[in-house]
Amino acid sequence: MFLRHKTYTARYPQWMVGRPLLYMSSALASLGDAMFGYGQGSIASAQVQPSFIYRMFGKEVTMAQIQAGQTGVDPFTQAITVSCLNLTALLASFIAAYLCDFLGRRMSVRIGGIMYFIAALIQVFAPNLGALIAGRCIQGLGVGILSMTVPILQCEIAPAHARGLFVGIEYICLNFGYAVSAWVGYGFFFAMPSEISWRGPYIIQAAIALVLIFWTFFLPETPRWLAQNGFQKEALVTLADLHGAGNVTDPKILATYAEIVAAVEFEAQMGQASWRQLFTQYTRRCIVGITCQMFAQLNGINAILYFLPSNLTRAGFTISRALLYSGACALIYCSGTIPAMFLIDKFGRRPFLLFGSVALAASLSIVGGLQYYADSLPLGPARVSAADAIFFGVCLYLFFFGATWGPGPWLLGAEIFPLRARAKGMSLSAGANWLFNFIVAFITPPLFNAINAGYYFVLVGFCIISLVVVWFIYPETAHHTLEELGEVFGDKVMDDEGPAREKAQRSANAIQRERSGLPVTTDSEVTLQPSTSTTPTAKDETSVVMKERSSVIMIASDV
Repeated sequence: MFLRHKTYTARYPQWMVGRPLLYMSSALASLGDAMFGYGQGSIASAQVQPSFIYRMFGKEVTMAQIQAGQTGVDPFTQAITVSCLNLTALLASFIAAYLCDFLGRRMSVRIGGIMYFIAALIQVFAPNLGALIAGRCIQGLGVGILSMTVPILQCEIAPAHARGLFVGIEYICLNFGYAVSAWVGYGFFFAMPSEISWRGPYIIQAAIALVLIFWTFFLPETPRWLAQNGFQKEALVTLADLHGAGNVTDPKILATYAEIVAAVEFEAQMGQASWRQLFTQYTRRCIVGITCQMFAQLNGINAILYFLPSNLTRAGFTISRALLYSGACALIYCSGTIPAMFLIDKFGRRPFLLFGSVALAASLSIVGGLQYYADSLPLGPARVSAADAIFFGVCLYLFFFGATWGPGPWLLGAEIFPLRARAKGMSLSAGANWLFNFIVAFITPPLFNAINAGYYFVLVGFCIISLVVVWFIYPETAHHTLEELGEVFGDKVMDDEGPAREKAQRSANAIQRERSGLPVTTDSEVTLQPSTSTTPTAKDETSVVMKERSSVIMIASDV
Protein backbone atom coordinates (compact mmCIF):
# COMPACT_ATOMS: atom_id res chain seq x y z
CA MET A 1 0.00 0.00 0.00
CA PHE A 2 2.94 2.36 0.61
CA LEU A 3 3.46 2.68 -3.16
CA ARG A 4 -0.07 3.92 -3.83
CA HIS A 5 -0.32 7.57 -4.81
CA LYS A 6 -1.48 9.95 -2.09
CA THR A 7 -0.52 13.03 -4.07
CA TYR A 8 0.22 13.77 -7.69
CA THR A 9 2.91 16.04 -9.08
CA ALA A 10 3.13 17.35 -12.62
CA ARG A 11 6.88 17.74 -13.17
CA TYR A 12 6.93 18.66 -16.85
CA PRO A 13 8.05 22.24 -17.58
CA GLN A 14 5.33 24.73 -18.49
CA TRP A 15 6.90 25.58 -21.85
CA MET A 16 5.93 22.09 -23.00
CA VAL A 17 2.21 22.55 -22.31
CA GLY A 18 0.01 21.87 -25.34
CA ARG A 19 1.04 19.94 -28.46
CA PRO A 20 4.73 19.59 -27.45
CA LEU A 21 3.70 17.82 -24.24
CA LEU A 22 1.13 15.66 -26.00
CA TYR A 23 3.42 14.45 -28.77
CA MET A 24 6.54 14.09 -26.62
CA SER A 25 4.55 12.06 -24.07
CA SER A 26 3.36 9.80 -26.84
CA ALA A 27 6.74 9.40 -28.54
CA LEU A 28 8.90 8.97 -25.45
CA ALA A 29 6.47 6.57 -23.75
CA SER A 30 6.71 4.58 -26.97
CA LEU A 31 10.37 3.98 -26.25
CA GLY A 32 9.02 1.01 -24.30
CA ASP A 33 7.82 -0.51 -27.57
CA ALA A 34 10.99 0.60 -29.34
CA MET A 35 12.98 -1.49 -26.87
CA PHE A 36 10.88 -4.56 -27.64
CA GLY A 37 11.48 -4.03 -31.36
CA TYR A 38 15.16 -3.54 -30.62
CA GLY A 39 15.24 -6.81 -28.68
CA GLN A 40 13.70 -8.66 -31.63
CA GLY A 41 16.45 -7.46 -33.94
CA SER A 42 19.28 -8.08 -31.45
CA ILE A 43 18.55 -11.76 -31.01
CA ALA A 44 17.93 -12.17 -34.75
CA SER A 45 21.33 -10.76 -35.74
CA ALA A 46 23.17 -12.64 -32.97
CA GLN A 47 21.99 -16.02 -34.25
CA VAL A 48 24.12 -15.79 -37.41
CA GLN A 49 27.39 -14.92 -35.62
CA PRO A 50 29.98 -17.68 -35.00
CA SER A 51 31.18 -16.19 -31.69
CA PHE A 52 27.63 -16.12 -30.32
CA ILE A 53 26.93 -19.69 -31.43
CA TYR A 54 30.18 -20.90 -29.83
CA ARG A 55 29.62 -19.02 -26.55
CA MET A 56 25.98 -20.00 -26.13
CA PHE A 57 25.70 -23.41 -27.80
CA GLY A 58 29.30 -24.69 -27.70
CA LYS A 59 29.45 -25.23 -31.47
CA GLU A 60 32.48 -24.12 -33.49
CA VAL A 61 31.13 -23.16 -36.90
CA THR A 62 32.32 -21.26 -39.93
CA MET A 63 30.46 -18.58 -41.85
CA ALA A 64 29.91 -21.06 -44.68
CA GLN A 65 28.28 -23.55 -42.30
CA ILE A 66 25.97 -20.87 -40.93
CA GLN A 67 24.98 -19.84 -44.44
CA ALA A 68 24.21 -23.45 -45.30
CA GLY A 69 22.15 -23.86 -42.10
CA GLN A 70 24.56 -26.48 -40.75
CA THR A 71 25.34 -25.06 -37.30
CA GLY A 72 24.59 -28.24 -35.36
CA VAL A 73 22.44 -26.24 -32.92
CA ASP A 74 19.38 -28.16 -31.75
CA PRO A 75 16.28 -26.38 -33.20
CA PHE A 76 14.40 -26.75 -29.92
CA THR A 77 17.27 -25.21 -27.93
CA GLN A 78 17.28 -22.32 -30.38
CA ALA A 79 13.50 -22.04 -30.04
CA ILE A 80 13.67 -21.90 -26.23
CA THR A 81 16.40 -19.23 -26.38
CA VAL A 82 14.25 -17.01 -28.56
CA SER A 83 10.81 -17.73 -27.09
CA CYS A 84 11.55 -17.70 -23.33
CA LEU A 85 11.03 -13.94 -23.37
CA ASN A 86 7.44 -14.42 -24.51
CA LEU A 87 6.49 -16.65 -21.59
CA THR A 88 7.57 -14.12 -18.96
CA ALA A 89 5.99 -11.34 -21.03
CA LEU A 90 2.73 -13.31 -20.90
CA LEU A 91 2.96 -13.52 -17.10
CA ALA A 92 3.90 -9.85 -16.75
CA SER A 93 1.04 -8.66 -18.97
CA PHE A 94 -1.45 -10.00 -16.41
CA ILE A 95 0.48 -8.66 -13.42
CA ALA A 96 0.60 -5.29 -15.18
CA ALA A 97 -3.21 -5.10 -15.12
CA TYR A 98 -2.99 -4.56 -11.36
CA LEU A 99 0.13 -2.38 -11.48
CA CYS A 100 -1.49 -0.15 -14.08
CA ASP A 101 -4.65 0.39 -12.03
CA PHE A 102 -2.98 0.54 -8.62
CA LEU A 103 0.18 2.56 -9.29
CA GLY A 104 -0.81 4.40 -12.44
CA ARG A 105 0.28 4.35 -16.04
CA ARG A 106 3.53 6.28 -15.71
CA MET A 107 4.80 4.28 -12.71
CA SER A 108 4.12 1.07 -14.64
CA VAL A 109 6.16 2.41 -17.57
CA ARG A 110 8.99 3.23 -15.14
CA ILE A 111 8.98 -0.28 -13.67
CA GLY A 112 9.05 -1.78 -17.16
CA GLY A 113 12.01 0.42 -18.09
CA ILE A 114 13.95 -0.67 -14.98
CA MET A 115 13.32 -4.33 -15.85
CA TYR A 116 14.66 -3.70 -19.35
CA PHE A 117 17.81 -2.02 -18.03
CA ILE A 118 18.60 -4.89 -15.65
CA ALA A 119 18.00 -7.43 -18.45
CA ALA A 120 20.29 -5.56 -20.85
CA LEU A 121 23.15 -5.56 -18.34
CA ILE A 122 22.78 -9.31 -17.75
CA GLN A 123 22.90 -9.99 -21.49
CA VAL A 124 25.91 -7.71 -22.01
CA PHE A 125 27.96 -9.80 -19.56
CA ALA A 126 26.28 -13.20 -20.16
CA PRO A 127 28.96 -15.93 -19.84
CA ASN A 128 26.75 -18.78 -21.05
CA LEU A 129 23.34 -19.76 -22.38
CA GLY A 130 21.78 -19.96 -18.91
CA ALA A 131 22.66 -16.32 -18.16
CA LEU A 132 21.40 -15.22 -21.57
CA ILE A 133 18.06 -16.96 -21.03
CA ALA A 134 17.80 -15.44 -17.53
CA GLY A 135 18.38 -11.99 -19.03
CA ARG A 136 15.79 -12.59 -21.72
CA CYS A 137 13.28 -13.80 -19.12
CA ILE A 138 13.73 -10.60 -17.10
CA GLN A 139 13.50 -8.63 -20.33
CA GLY A 140 10.19 -10.42 -20.94
CA LEU A 141 8.84 -9.04 -17.66
CA GLY A 142 9.65 -5.53 -18.85
CA VAL A 143 8.19 -6.25 -22.30
CA GLY A 144 4.95 -7.57 -20.79
CA ILE A 145 4.47 -4.55 -18.53
CA LEU A 146 5.24 -2.02 -21.25
CA SER A 147 3.24 -3.76 -23.99
CA MET A 148 0.15 -3.64 -21.78
CA THR A 149 0.65 -0.16 -20.33
CA VAL A 150 1.89 1.97 -23.23
CA PRO A 151 -1.13 1.39 -25.55
CA ILE A 152 -3.51 2.30 -22.69
CA LEU A 153 -1.51 5.44 -21.99
CA GLN A 154 -1.59 6.34 -25.68
CA CYS A 155 -5.36 5.93 -25.99
CA GLU A 156 -6.08 7.79 -22.75
CA ILE A 157 -4.02 10.86 -23.64
CA ALA A 158 -5.00 10.94 -27.32
CA PRO A 159 -7.83 13.13 -28.67
CA ALA A 160 -10.85 11.05 -29.71
CA HIS A 161 -10.27 11.73 -33.42
CA ALA A 162 -6.59 10.74 -33.31
CA ARG A 163 -6.27 7.50 -31.31
CA GLY A 164 -5.07 5.73 -34.44
CA LEU A 165 -2.38 8.35 -34.96
CA PHE A 166 -1.10 7.99 -31.41
CA VAL A 167 -1.03 4.20 -31.41
CA GLY A 168 0.58 4.52 -34.85
CA ILE A 169 3.30 6.63 -33.24
CA GLU A 170 3.74 3.83 -30.70
CA TYR A 171 3.97 1.17 -33.38
CA ILE A 172 6.35 3.10 -35.60
CA CYS A 173 8.59 3.44 -32.54
CA LEU A 174 8.47 -0.35 -32.15
CA ASN A 175 9.41 -0.76 -35.80
CA PHE A 176 12.07 1.93 -35.51
CA GLY A 177 13.55 0.01 -32.57
CA TYR A 178 13.77 -3.07 -34.77
CA ALA A 179 15.34 -1.02 -37.58
CA VAL A 180 17.94 0.48 -35.23
CA SER A 181 18.84 -2.97 -33.91
CA ALA A 182 19.19 -4.34 -37.44
CA TRP A 183 21.64 -1.60 -38.41
CA VAL A 184 23.45 -1.73 -35.06
CA GLY A 185 23.78 -5.50 -35.51
CA TYR A 186 25.13 -4.98 -39.01
CA GLY A 187 27.66 -2.43 -37.76
CA PHE A 188 28.88 -4.56 -34.85
CA PHE A 189 29.11 -7.59 -37.15
CA PHE A 190 32.36 -6.20 -38.51
CA ALA A 191 33.88 -6.38 -35.01
CA MET A 192 34.09 -10.16 -35.42
CA PRO A 193 35.65 -12.36 -34.16
CA SER A 194 35.43 -10.28 -30.97
CA GLU A 195 32.36 -11.02 -28.84
CA ILE A 196 31.57 -7.30 -28.84
CA SER A 197 29.99 -8.08 -32.21
CA TRP A 198 26.93 -9.45 -30.37
CA ARG A 199 27.39 -7.94 -26.89
CA GLY A 200 27.58 -4.38 -28.25
CA PRO A 201 23.90 -4.14 -29.24
CA TYR A 202 22.88 -4.89 -25.64
CA ILE A 203 24.90 -1.89 -24.45
CA ILE A 204 22.76 0.29 -26.74
CA GLN A 205 19.64 -1.36 -25.30
CA ALA A 206 20.70 -0.43 -21.76
CA ALA A 207 21.18 3.20 -22.84
CA ILE A 208 17.69 3.35 -24.39
CA ALA A 209 16.21 1.94 -21.18
CA LEU A 210 17.90 4.70 -19.16
CA VAL A 211 16.33 7.37 -21.40
CA LEU A 212 12.87 5.87 -20.83
CA ILE A 213 13.35 5.66 -17.06
CA PHE A 214 14.49 9.30 -16.93
CA TRP A 215 11.49 10.48 -19.00
CA THR A 216 8.95 8.80 -16.68
CA PHE A 217 9.79 11.39 -14.03
CA PHE A 218 8.36 14.06 -16.37
CA LEU A 219 5.66 12.02 -18.12
CA PRO A 220 2.14 13.19 -17.16
CA GLU A 221 -0.30 10.69 -15.75
CA THR A 222 -3.42 10.15 -17.87
CA PRO A 223 -6.47 12.31 -17.04
CA ARG A 224 -8.73 9.25 -16.89
CA TRP A 225 -6.57 7.48 -14.31
CA LEU A 226 -6.34 10.67 -12.25
CA ALA A 227 -10.11 11.15 -12.29
CA GLN A 228 -10.68 7.52 -11.39
CA ASN A 229 -8.33 7.73 -8.40
CA GLY A 230 -9.63 10.89 -6.73
CA PHE A 231 -7.42 13.50 -8.42
CA GLN A 232 -10.24 15.34 -10.21
CA LYS A 233 -8.61 18.76 -10.07
CA GLU A 234 -5.33 17.36 -11.39
CA ALA A 235 -7.23 15.44 -14.09
CA LEU A 236 -8.73 18.67 -15.42
CA VAL A 237 -5.40 20.50 -15.37
CA THR A 238 -3.59 17.60 -17.10
CA LEU A 239 -6.32 17.34 -19.72
CA ALA A 240 -5.99 21.07 -20.41
CA ASP A 241 -2.19 20.82 -20.57
CA LEU A 242 -2.35 17.97 -23.08
CA HIS A 243 -5.22 19.15 -25.30
CA GLY A 244 -5.92 22.80 -24.60
CA ALA A 245 -2.60 24.61 -24.27
CA GLY A 246 -3.22 24.79 -20.52
CA ASN A 247 -6.55 26.62 -20.78
CA VAL A 248 -8.78 24.95 -18.19
CA THR A 249 -11.76 27.10 -19.27
CA ASP A 250 -11.78 25.85 -22.87
CA PRO A 251 -15.33 24.57 -23.59
CA LYS A 252 -13.99 21.50 -25.44
CA ILE A 253 -11.76 20.63 -22.49
CA LEU A 254 -14.68 21.01 -20.10
CA ALA A 255 -16.93 18.87 -22.30
CA THR A 256 -14.31 16.08 -22.40
CA TYR A 257 -13.72 16.40 -18.66
CA ALA A 258 -17.46 16.17 -17.98
CA GLU A 259 -17.65 13.02 -20.08
CA ILE A 260 -14.72 11.46 -18.22
CA VAL A 261 -16.19 12.32 -14.81
CA ALA A 262 -19.57 10.94 -15.85
CA ALA A 263 -17.95 7.67 -16.96
CA VAL A 264 -15.86 7.46 -13.78
CA GLU A 265 -18.88 8.00 -11.52
CA PHE A 266 -20.95 5.51 -13.47
CA GLU A 267 -18.22 2.90 -13.36
CA ALA A 268 -17.56 3.61 -9.66
CA GLN A 269 -21.15 2.55 -9.00
CA MET A 270 -20.48 -0.65 -10.91
CA GLY A 271 -17.05 -1.21 -9.33
CA GLN A 272 -13.93 -2.57 -11.02
CA ALA A 273 -14.76 -5.33 -13.48
CA SER A 274 -13.82 -8.82 -12.35
CA TRP A 275 -12.26 -11.30 -14.74
CA ARG A 276 -15.60 -13.10 -14.85
CA GLN A 277 -17.46 -9.89 -15.75
CA LEU A 278 -14.89 -9.24 -18.44
CA PHE A 279 -16.06 -12.37 -20.27
CA THR A 280 -19.79 -12.21 -19.39
CA GLN A 281 -20.52 -8.48 -19.69
CA TYR A 282 -17.98 -7.60 -22.39
CA THR A 283 -17.99 -10.86 -24.35
CA ARG A 284 -17.68 -9.44 -27.85
CA ARG A 285 -14.97 -7.03 -26.76
CA CYS A 286 -13.00 -9.96 -25.31
CA ILE A 287 -13.33 -11.93 -28.55
CA VAL A 288 -12.06 -8.95 -30.55
CA GLY A 289 -9.25 -8.20 -28.07
CA ILE A 290 -7.99 -11.79 -28.01
CA THR A 291 -8.36 -12.70 -31.68
CA CYS A 292 -6.81 -9.51 -33.05
CA GLN A 293 -3.56 -10.23 -31.19
CA MET A 294 -3.78 -13.95 -31.93
CA PHE A 295 -3.96 -13.36 -35.67
CA ALA A 296 -1.27 -10.67 -35.54
CA GLN A 297 1.07 -13.50 -34.53
CA LEU A 298 -0.40 -16.36 -36.56
CA ASN A 299 -0.22 -14.18 -39.68
CA GLY A 300 3.52 -14.69 -39.41
CA ILE A 301 5.26 -11.50 -38.33
CA ASN A 302 7.59 -13.01 -35.76
CA ALA A 303 8.24 -16.08 -37.87
CA ILE A 304 9.77 -13.48 -40.22
CA LEU A 305 11.36 -11.00 -37.78
CA TYR A 306 12.91 -13.28 -35.16
CA PHE A 307 14.68 -15.28 -37.86
CA LEU A 308 15.02 -12.70 -40.66
CA PRO A 309 18.81 -12.93 -41.17
CA SER A 310 18.57 -16.74 -40.97
CA ASN A 311 15.72 -16.75 -43.50
CA LEU A 312 17.70 -14.56 -45.88
CA THR A 313 20.79 -16.76 -45.61
CA ARG A 314 18.50 -19.73 -46.28
CA ALA A 315 17.32 -17.92 -49.39
CA GLY A 316 20.90 -17.71 -50.67
CA PHE A 317 22.53 -14.50 -49.33
CA THR A 318 25.88 -14.34 -47.58
CA ILE A 319 25.70 -13.53 -43.85
CA SER A 320 26.94 -9.96 -44.23
CA ARG A 321 24.47 -9.31 -47.04
CA ALA A 322 21.67 -10.97 -45.05
CA LEU A 323 22.34 -8.58 -42.16
CA LEU A 324 22.49 -5.61 -44.54
CA TYR A 325 19.21 -6.60 -46.19
CA SER A 326 17.65 -7.16 -42.76
CA GLY A 327 18.35 -3.48 -42.08
CA ALA A 328 16.72 -2.54 -45.39
CA CYS A 329 13.68 -4.69 -44.55
CA ALA A 330 13.40 -2.95 -41.18
CA LEU A 331 13.21 0.46 -42.88
CA ILE A 332 10.44 -0.83 -45.16
CA TYR A 333 8.67 -2.15 -42.05
CA CYS A 334 8.86 1.32 -40.47
CA SER A 335 7.56 3.06 -43.60
CA GLY A 336 4.52 0.77 -43.64
CA THR A 337 3.29 2.30 -40.39
CA ILE A 338 3.04 5.79 -41.90
CA PRO A 339 -0.20 5.13 -43.88
CA ALA A 340 -1.82 3.71 -40.73
CA MET A 341 -0.83 6.73 -38.65
CA PHE A 342 -2.67 9.14 -40.92
CA LEU A 343 -5.45 7.05 -42.47
CA ILE A 344 -6.67 4.47 -39.92
CA ASP A 345 -8.74 7.12 -38.10
CA LYS A 346 -10.21 8.35 -41.39
CA PHE A 347 -11.08 5.03 -43.05
CA GLY A 348 -11.53 2.93 -39.92
CA ARG A 349 -10.01 -0.19 -38.39
CA ARG A 350 -11.99 -2.84 -40.31
CA PRO A 351 -10.91 -1.81 -43.84
CA PHE A 352 -7.26 -1.79 -42.81
CA LEU A 353 -7.42 -5.25 -41.25
CA LEU A 354 -9.42 -6.76 -44.12
CA PHE A 355 -7.03 -5.38 -46.71
CA GLY A 356 -4.09 -6.48 -44.58
CA SER A 357 -5.25 -10.11 -44.45
CA VAL A 358 -5.44 -10.26 -48.25
CA ALA A 359 -2.11 -8.47 -48.79
CA LEU A 360 -0.26 -10.63 -46.25
CA ALA A 361 -1.62 -13.85 -47.76
CA ALA A 362 -0.45 -12.73 -51.22
CA SER A 363 3.01 -11.68 -49.95
CA LEU A 364 3.59 -14.93 -48.04
CA SER A 365 2.49 -16.91 -51.09
CA ILE A 366 5.14 -15.11 -53.16
CA VAL A 367 7.84 -15.77 -50.55
CA GLY A 368 6.84 -19.41 -50.12
CA GLY A 369 6.72 -20.13 -53.84
CA LEU A 370 10.09 -18.50 -54.43
CA GLN A 371 11.63 -20.36 -51.49
CA TYR A 372 10.47 -23.66 -52.99
CA TYR A 373 12.21 -22.63 -56.21
CA ALA A 374 15.40 -21.50 -54.40
CA ASP A 375 15.60 -24.79 -52.49
CA SER A 376 15.78 -26.64 -55.81
CA LEU A 377 18.92 -24.69 -56.79
CA PRO A 378 22.49 -25.38 -55.61
CA LEU A 379 24.06 -23.11 -53.01
CA GLY A 380 26.06 -20.23 -54.40
CA PRO A 381 25.61 -17.75 -57.27
CA ALA A 382 22.76 -19.77 -58.78
CA ARG A 383 20.49 -18.76 -55.92
CA VAL A 384 21.16 -15.01 -56.03
CA SER A 385 18.34 -14.06 -58.40
CA ALA A 386 15.83 -16.15 -56.41
CA ALA A 387 17.15 -14.64 -53.17
CA ASP A 388 16.63 -11.12 -54.53
CA ALA A 389 13.03 -11.98 -55.39
CA ILE A 390 12.45 -13.44 -51.90
CA PHE A 391 13.85 -10.23 -50.42
CA PHE A 392 11.31 -8.27 -52.47
CA GLY A 393 8.49 -10.53 -51.20
CA VAL A 394 9.59 -10.10 -47.59
CA CYS A 395 9.66 -6.31 -48.05
CA LEU A 396 6.08 -6.41 -49.40
CA TYR A 397 4.99 -8.50 -46.43
CA LEU A 398 6.63 -6.19 -43.87
CA PHE A 399 5.21 -3.04 -45.46
CA PHE A 400 1.65 -4.38 -45.46
CA PHE A 401 1.95 -5.80 -41.94
CA GLY A 402 3.32 -2.48 -40.66
CA ALA A 403 0.34 -0.69 -42.19
CA THR A 404 -2.43 -3.05 -41.05
CA TRP A 405 -2.06 -5.96 -38.64
CA GLY A 406 0.89 -4.30 -36.89
CA PRO A 407 -0.73 -1.26 -35.24
CA GLY A 408 -4.37 -2.39 -35.58
CA PRO A 409 -4.47 -4.98 -32.75
CA TRP A 410 -2.67 -2.72 -30.28
CA LEU A 411 -5.12 0.07 -31.07
CA LEU A 412 -8.17 -2.17 -30.70
CA GLY A 413 -6.98 -3.79 -27.48
CA ALA A 414 -6.39 -0.43 -25.83
CA GLU A 415 -9.57 1.33 -26.96
CA ILE A 416 -12.39 -1.23 -26.90
CA PHE A 417 -12.67 -1.83 -23.15
CA PRO A 418 -14.41 0.60 -20.75
CA LEU A 419 -12.38 2.32 -18.03
CA ARG A 420 -13.49 -0.11 -15.30
CA ALA A 421 -12.18 -3.04 -17.37
CA ARG A 422 -9.51 -1.36 -19.48
CA ALA A 423 -6.42 -2.60 -17.64
CA LYS A 424 -7.70 -6.18 -17.35
CA GLY A 425 -8.99 -6.13 -20.93
CA MET A 426 -5.72 -4.83 -22.33
CA SER A 427 -3.76 -7.37 -20.27
CA LEU A 428 -5.97 -10.11 -21.73
CA SER A 429 -5.30 -8.84 -25.25
CA ALA A 430 -1.57 -8.41 -24.61
CA GLY A 431 -1.49 -11.84 -22.96
CA ALA A 432 -2.94 -13.37 -26.13
CA ASN A 433 -0.18 -11.62 -28.08
CA TRP A 434 2.57 -13.07 -25.92
CA LEU A 435 1.03 -16.54 -25.79
CA PHE A 436 0.85 -16.82 -29.57
CA ASN A 437 4.15 -14.97 -29.93
CA PHE A 438 5.69 -17.76 -27.84
CA ILE A 439 3.96 -20.47 -29.88
CA VAL A 440 5.16 -19.00 -33.18
CA ALA A 441 8.71 -18.40 -31.91
CA PHE A 442 8.89 -21.93 -30.49
CA ILE A 443 7.50 -23.83 -33.48
CA THR A 444 9.20 -21.84 -36.25
CA PRO A 445 12.73 -23.37 -36.12
CA PRO A 446 11.56 -27.02 -36.08
CA LEU A 447 8.85 -26.35 -38.71
CA PHE A 448 11.28 -24.61 -41.05
CA ASN A 449 13.60 -27.56 -40.47
CA ALA A 450 10.80 -30.08 -41.21
CA ILE A 451 8.76 -28.55 -44.06
CA ASN A 452 10.98 -25.71 -45.28
CA ALA A 453 9.04 -23.37 -47.57
CA GLY A 454 5.77 -25.14 -46.79
CA TYR A 455 5.68 -23.26 -43.48
CA TYR A 456 4.94 -20.03 -45.34
CA PHE A 457 1.73 -21.57 -46.71
CA VAL A 458 0.62 -22.55 -43.20
CA LEU A 459 0.82 -18.83 -42.39
CA VAL A 460 -1.15 -18.02 -45.55
CA GLY A 461 -3.98 -20.18 -44.21
CA PHE A 462 -4.12 -18.16 -40.98
CA CYS A 463 -4.23 -14.90 -42.98
CA ILE A 464 -7.34 -16.17 -44.78
CA ILE A 465 -8.98 -17.21 -41.50
CA SER A 466 -8.28 -13.76 -40.03
CA LEU A 467 -10.09 -12.18 -43.00
CA VAL A 468 -13.23 -14.21 -42.23
CA VAL A 469 -13.13 -13.42 -38.48
CA VAL A 470 -12.76 -9.66 -39.02
CA TRP A 471 -15.54 -9.61 -41.60
CA PHE A 472 -18.11 -11.31 -39.37
CA ILE A 473 -17.15 -10.27 -35.82
CA TYR A 474 -15.28 -6.95 -35.68
CA PRO A 475 -17.34 -3.71 -35.43
CA GLU A 476 -15.95 -0.36 -36.52
CA THR A 477 -14.57 1.59 -33.54
CA ALA A 478 -13.24 4.69 -35.32
CA HIS A 479 -14.97 8.08 -34.96
CA HIS A 480 -16.15 7.40 -31.38
CA THR A 481 -14.81 8.55 -28.00
CA LEU A 482 -13.69 5.85 -25.59
CA GLU A 483 -16.83 6.46 -23.54
CA GLU A 484 -19.12 5.92 -26.58
CA LEU A 485 -17.87 2.46 -27.54
CA GLY A 486 -20.37 0.67 -25.27
CA GLU A 487 -23.08 1.48 -27.81
CA VAL A 488 -20.91 0.17 -30.65
CA PHE A 489 -20.50 -3.21 -28.96
CA GLY A 490 -24.05 -3.36 -27.54
CA ASP A 491 -22.84 -4.34 -24.06
CA LYS A 492 -25.14 -6.23 -21.76
CA VAL A 493 -26.81 -3.72 -19.39
CA MET A 494 -26.83 -4.83 -15.77
CA ASP A 495 -29.86 -4.25 -13.54
CA ASP A 496 -28.20 -1.47 -11.53
CA GLU A 497 -26.78 0.45 -14.49
CA GLY A 498 -29.81 2.74 -14.91
CA PRO A 499 -29.56 4.66 -11.61
CA ALA A 500 -25.77 4.78 -11.83
CA ARG A 501 -25.89 6.25 -15.34
CA GLU A 502 -28.48 8.83 -14.28
CA LYS A 503 -26.33 9.95 -11.36
CA ALA A 504 -23.26 10.18 -13.58
CA GLN A 505 -25.18 12.22 -16.14
CA ARG A 506 -26.43 14.61 -13.45
CA SER A 507 -22.81 15.16 -12.39
CA ALA A 508 -21.78 15.87 -15.97
CA ASN A 509 -24.71 18.24 -16.48
CA ALA A 510 -23.82 20.10 -13.28
CA ILE A 511 -20.32 20.71 -14.59
CA GLN A 512 -21.69 22.01 -17.88
CA ARG A 513 -24.18 24.34 -16.11
CA GLU A 514 -21.56 25.96 -13.87
CA ARG A 515 -20.79 29.21 -15.66
CA SER A 516 -20.39 31.54 -12.74
CA GLY A 517 -16.90 32.60 -13.84
CA LEU A 518 -15.09 31.31 -10.74
CA PRO A 519 -14.01 27.73 -9.99
CA VAL A 520 -16.08 25.82 -7.50
CA THR A 521 -13.84 23.58 -5.44
CA THR A 522 -14.74 20.68 -3.16
CA ASP A 523 -12.55 18.19 -1.35
CA SER A 524 -12.62 15.79 -4.27
CA GLU A 525 -13.09 17.80 -7.44
CA VAL A 526 -12.77 21.14 -9.12
CA THR A 527 -15.37 22.43 -11.56
CA LEU A 528 -14.21 25.14 -13.91
CA GLN A 529 -16.43 26.61 -16.60
CA PRO A 530 -15.72 29.16 -19.26
CA SER A 531 -17.01 32.66 -19.22
CA THR A 532 -18.27 34.09 -22.50
CA SER A 533 -17.69 37.58 -21.23
CA THR A 534 -14.90 39.75 -22.59
CA THR A 535 -15.04 42.18 -19.65
CA PRO A 536 -12.28 42.56 -17.04
CA THR A 537 -14.18 39.99 -14.96
CA ALA A 538 -13.05 37.32 -17.44
CA LYS A 539 -9.45 38.43 -16.92
CA ASP A 540 -9.93 38.15 -13.18
CA GLU A 541 -11.23 34.61 -13.72
CA THR A 542 -8.13 33.70 -15.74
CA SER A 543 -5.96 34.98 -12.92
CA VAL A 544 -7.79 32.80 -10.41
CA VAL A 545 -7.55 29.79 -12.72
CA MET A 546 -3.81 30.22 -13.18
CA LYS A 547 -3.36 30.44 -9.40
CA GLU A 548 -5.36 27.22 -9.13
CA ARG A 549 -3.10 25.58 -11.74
CA SER A 550 0.00 26.65 -9.86
CA SER A 551 -1.29 25.08 -6.68
CA VAL A 552 -1.85 21.80 -8.54
CA ILE A 553 1.56 21.72 -10.18
CA MET A 554 3.39 22.42 -6.90
CA ILE A 555 1.73 19.60 -4.96
CA ALA A 556 4.12 17.45 -2.94
CA SER A 557 6.04 14.78 -4.78
CA ASP A 558 4.76 11.28 -5.52
CA VAL A 559 4.86 8.61 -2.91
